[in-house]
Amino acid sequence: MPHDGKNQSGVQEQGGGGCAALSVCQGKAERTGSERAHNQFLSGNEAAAEGVRLCRPQVIAAYPITPQTTLVERLSEFVAERAFPCKYLLVESEHSAMAAVMGAAMMGSRVFTATSSQGLLYMCEMLSYVSGSRYPIVLVNANRATATPWNIFGDQRDSVAMRDSGWIQFYVESGQESLDTIIQAYRVAEHPEVSTPVMVNIDGFTLTHTYDLVNIPGQEAVDAFLPPLKTANRLSLENPRSLSINIGPDYHLESRYQEQKAFQAAEKVIAQTDEDFARKFGRKYYGMAERYRCEDAECVLAVMGSVAGTVRTVVDRLRTEGKRVGMIKVRCLRPFPRALFAAQEAPCKALGVLDRNISFGYEGALYTEARAAMYRPGASIRTLNFIAGLGGRDISRSDIALMFEKLARLAGGSFEEELQYIGLRWS
Repeated sequence: MPHDGKNQSGVQEQGGGGCAALSVCQGKAERTGSERAHNQFLSGNEAAAEGVRLCRPQVIAAYPITPQTTLVERLSEFVAERAFPCKYLLVESEHSAMAAVMGAAMMGSRVFTATSSQGLLYMCEMLSYVSGSRYPIVLVNANRATATPWNIFGDQRDSVAMRDSGWIQFYVESGQESLDTIIQAYRVAEHPEVSTPVMVNIDGFTLTHTYDLVNIPGQEAVDAFLPPLKTANRLSLENPRSLSINIGPDYHLESRYQEQKAFQAAEKVIAQTDEDFARKFGRKYYGMAERYRCEDAECVLAVMGSVAGTVRTVVDRLRTEGKRVGMIKVRCLRPFPRALFAAQEAPCKALGVLDRNISFGYEGALYTEARAAMYRPGASIRTLNFIAGLGGRDISRSDIALMFEKLARLAGGSFEEELQYIGLRWS
């Protein structure tokens, strides 16, 4: 969820998310340029579809896969209702979906597609084609466990496996954040200093099929925030150019260096985009990562995705018991908020990382990133990695409270195994 109404220390803020003062919209909103902001009770997939609609993509390519299906179904309804002018392509595979939107992006169109799990893995080849060619495509991935054994429920192994594909990666906490992040994603992707595709990750079923009250911005406000795509990276008879060309050893390093520079530029663009979004729409997500009640925290838990909402409630409850705990919500895995983790210092004594993935033979991927960013000679902060929620297993408030208990023991000097599996049925 956006951190509406509270600042990072948990103190009430003025001008937080402006949703509470808005009434629930009765019936279907008129899809016009003068459409006003309104609230609707939506699933995460429906909220994402509303975000896409507001961005006015000109081409959508769709191939259904659980739990993404209702997102592209809703978009097909929007197109059928002529909610916005768009070419909707129902293709034969996820690979074809990405190939189709890449072709449209080559012509300078704003495009969208979505997938999940095995579908994202099937897209893998095309992901690097898109990122290497620097097309600002936005993709929603409904996070789901990968096969085998087959499992249609949520964890983050699919997108984490693609973290080096050259795509910016966002992870969202709520349906509201999914809608808002899609709007921000297009602005970041299309920024001339970035020109890089963006993957917005929404936890399967936990968010995709869970309903909540979501504020839908007015179309005119979104149009002002996100103007039509203008890019020189397109096919043109007036200005012929080569695209997706072959590069030998002499210049391949330089092309990858340009991609790296784009990700470095994206760090500032993501922060600025979020600031601009907050001023216009009243909701703020703190750029690449949010520190929640961390100022005086001795024990901090870092997380990605929907579990952040549950961790907030546990942090607030433990605070009422006098325990100095906090949360880092990682919103961007790529680019990674390295500076935030590198700045961790006293009073923090123990930092835990909750991973809904595992890199077999090592540890959770987020833990690896966080620990590397925090490393410096003589560092006193001790760390633990918690693996939980794989294959859609619930991560309960009692599970999170247990993680904080383990961090407190570690902070107090007790021994704890560095890698721990929460809720494991056998060892």
